[in-house]
Amino acid sequence: MKINKISILGLGYIGLPLAVILADKSCKIYGFDKDQKVLENIKKLKIKIKEKDLLKKFKSQKVQKNFKASNKIIKSDVYILAVPTPFNKKVLKPDISAVKSAIYKIIHFLDAGNLIIIESTCPVGTTEIIKKIIYKKRNDLKKDSINISYCPERILPGNTLKELISNDRIIGGIDLKSSKHAEKVYKKFVKGSLNLTNSKTAEMCKLVENTYRDINIAYANELSIICEKLKIDVWNLIKLANLHPRVNILNPGPGVGGHCIAVDPWFLISRNPKISKLTLAARKVNDYKINWVINQIKRKIKEINLPKKNKNIKIGFFGATYKANSEDLRESPSLRIINYFLKKNEVKTYLVEPNIDRSKFKYLNLTNTKYLIKKSDIIVILVNHKEFKKLKLIKDKKVLDISGLLN
Repeated sequence: MKINKISILGLGYIGLPLAVILADKSCKIYGFDKDQKVLENIKKLKIKIKEKDLLKKFKSQKVQKNFKASNKIIKSDVYILAVPTPFNKKVLKPDISAVKSAIYKIIHFLDAGNLIIIESTCPVGTTEIIKKIIYKKRNDLKKDSINISYCPERILPGNTLKELISNDRIIGGIDLKSSKHAEKVYKKFVKGSLNLTNSKTAEMCKLVENTYRDINIAYANELSIICEKLKIDVWNLIKLANLHPRVNILNPGPGVGGHCIAVDPWFLISRNPKISKLTLAARKVNDYKINWVINQIKRKIKEINLPKKNKNIKIGFFGATYKANSEDLRESPSLRIINYFLKKNEVKTYLVEPNIDRSKFKYLNLTNTKYLIKKSDIIVILVNHKEFKKLKLIKDKKVLDISGLLN
């Protein structure tokens, strides 16, 4: 199989770093994205994704020589799909329309021996659906002449370049031949182990990994709710419980965010609603934690005796992203909590968030730590960014520490 040209469809959180890595390995990379702003930024050597070493690597002479981005598909030997697959909560179904759209964009370019790799998170059976679409539309192609593999990413936002290279990978071909062909691509840059399986197992593996994490976080979040009612310090409790050699309870937070952990369990639930009981319960706990935090803040508000009538309660929030030391706001429970109080006329909010662009989020009333502490009646710590580690709060302020920063 030839791997002279590789097209990557979708130049977002996964597609762009992957394009940079492969271009750095001397592969001819053709990036496609329908978002003109994304393409313009790439042309201007600007990257809005905050990833360690990504911009530096992207600007290197080698990458610039081997990587071209446009809004047109270039005929290639390999096509990698890294497009979004959101979950539509209105109809309770995963939305794989972007994956299908990507296939229709490349379908007339396909030749026998080509390889399609799907990196987007998908419900089980998607790879087989893609296969049917291709051969129905291209009945001139011989059966099994196109190699199709599902190869889910496993990365931590903020450290994507390193993890794309060092993490073990699952390669799930529609058949063994497809798995072997995809393996050749990943051998070009992956230092971790490459584990070959079938497409359905690979699809399930991605969903299972993030569902496992969601369930474990749900236990920690539920524990924090119980401990608050019993007036027990949950942070101290978890520290003591984790002294057991076979116990490792996670830390609770304001809920669960990000495009993976908060979304992927729904892919399982939607296809198996009657038997995904534990998965559904965990999702409900983690979603409920957002409302619980809101109610805790409301309780703090009731405790305040304002000197003047009609004076606004001032709430200062530390952190809005879905996780610490990240600029990612996708599905962020912290942002949902902040937005709730932004809509309240009787409340004025302040926010310290060092990882997002102030010019893009003016409505959030971004400020600095000193000003927030001075102005706020209530201080809520939602995310324990490294910038907050030495935070010193004034004793007469009402403080709600949701992330355990002060512990």
